[in-house]
Amino acid sequence: MAGILRAGGLTVAVAVLWLGGCSRGPLQLSTVQLGSALNSDKSIATHVSRFKPDQTVYVAALTAGPGSGEVAARWTFGGRIISEEKKSVSYTQDAATEFHIAYAGGFPTGEYKVEVLIDGTSAASRDFRIEP
Repeated sequence: MAGILRAGGLTVAVAVLWLGGCSRGPLQLSTVQLGSALNSDKSIATHVSRFKPDQTVYVAALTAGPGSGEVAARWTFGGRIISEEKKSVSYTQDAATEFHIAYAGGFPTGEYKVEVLIDGTSAASRDFRIEP
């Protein structure tokens, strides 16, 4: 019976070690990209900070290495939040998390900001402008 318990204990120990090795730490933001088009990996293909009222505005939060957590984009105009989206992600390597905003009737002209949050904490922001 003692041999069975040791074997069972070994099995439990191996399972605990295996599960511990699979855990991912928090996301590590490397940069935030802003632009008007995406690459297939969800990074920004066309980097711009000035947009026309009818364009879609994209932001990509690039993270380094493995990690998991919540990435959010908070879009503001005139100091007021106009949109916010959150995504729960888990990555095994460098990755890009994409968000975008568009208005069918066109954006009002002026100064805008997008703030990227990681697990609810502000990590970076980018200013952009909508021009006629």
